[in-house]
Amino acid sequence: MIDIIKGLFDFIMHIDDHLFTMIGEYGVWVYIILFLIIFVETGLVVMPFLPGDSLLFAAGAFCAGVVNDSGETAQLNLWIVLASLLVAAVVGDGLNYWIGKNIGLRMLSWEIKGYRPVKEKYIEQTQAFYAKHGSKTIIIARFVPIVRTFAPFVAGIGRMEYNQFFRYNIIGGALWVIGLTLTGYFFGNIPIVKDNFETVIFLIIGISILPIIYEAIKHQFTKNKGVN
Repeated sequence: MIDIIKGLFDFIMHIDDHLFTMIGEYGVWVYIILFLIIFVETGLVVMPFLPGDSLLFAAGAFCAGVVNDSGETAQLNLWIVLASLLVAAVVGDGLNYWIGKNIGLRMLSWEIKGYRPVKEKYIEQTQAFYAKHGSKTIIIARFVPIVRTFAPFVAGIGRMEYNQFFRYNIIGGALWVIGLTLTGYFFGNIPIVKDNFETVIFLIIGISILPIIYEAIKHQFTKNKGVN
């Protein structure tokens, strides 16, 4: 497990280097790999730690073309990336909603070698988001790691009306995928960004998790106040 976490952390922090290598080694298959990463992060409630935000930003940068120190260029097609990852995000959330609606409550008690993949605290944090933002959480949560993965799951458990969920799913998925990908496309190759890509990834992750930290602290404070 520790090796997996280390590998995932290295992939996230050096996603530009890994993506450059992947494009060179796998060619067009890299689109399938990117699709699967976004689909799994949004569609499987047990995989909330995949690098959705940073991956979209990096993919956008590569759509504009990235040149390494050896003068080699790696590039992705912007339209294929936008279309495929939007589908991955929308279908992933749809699957997560279905899982929550049909087997969500049973999953809360699942254990894998003593580890609970669906943690109660993540459900509580997501419910706190719902309490504040209502159904629009499906849109807002797209930009918040962990909550992004659990929001459709909790919507399914709560039996949110599907047509309403689907509408917010499309809007949120489009804003997330198109917004972050185009941000990477237009700004990812600016020299100061390119030369400090690891720092930029840290900033993206840091900014994106601020809302969940705030909601978690607020929820805990309210809970403790209620006990007293």
